[in-house]
Amino acid sequence: MRRPSTISPPVGRFADVLLSIDLPDLADDRRAEVTGFIEQRVSTLPSFTRFGVVVISFAVDLVSRVIGLERAAGLVTAKPLPFLAEYPRLVRSLGYAFIWETWPDTQPTGAAA
Repeated sequence: MRRPSTISPPVGRFADVLLSIDLPDLADDRRAEVTGFIEQRVSTLPSFTRFGVVVISFAVDLVSRVIGLERAAGLVTAKPLPFLAEYPRLVRSLGYAFIWETWPDTQPTGAAA
């Protein structure tokens, strides 16, 4: 059995907030399922890639504890800084793929069809 990853909590918190901003009508239970999927996929990334995501996720998590998670998510998504901009892109691509593969009739706001 695989042990829980230490990256899961910061990635999960960020994914939850980012998805709630991007898809405000996505039901809480669906968002929780998507967040769990993202956490699981990130924990299985190749070691070098996972290391980069760990560093970025903990940095974003640290900043979010000072300025708040929504403001940190806004800052990370608004600034096209190398590597940092890839973090929300990774979270979004995993989340959006899961949502529209699992519930193909989902509306662009996240509402169930």
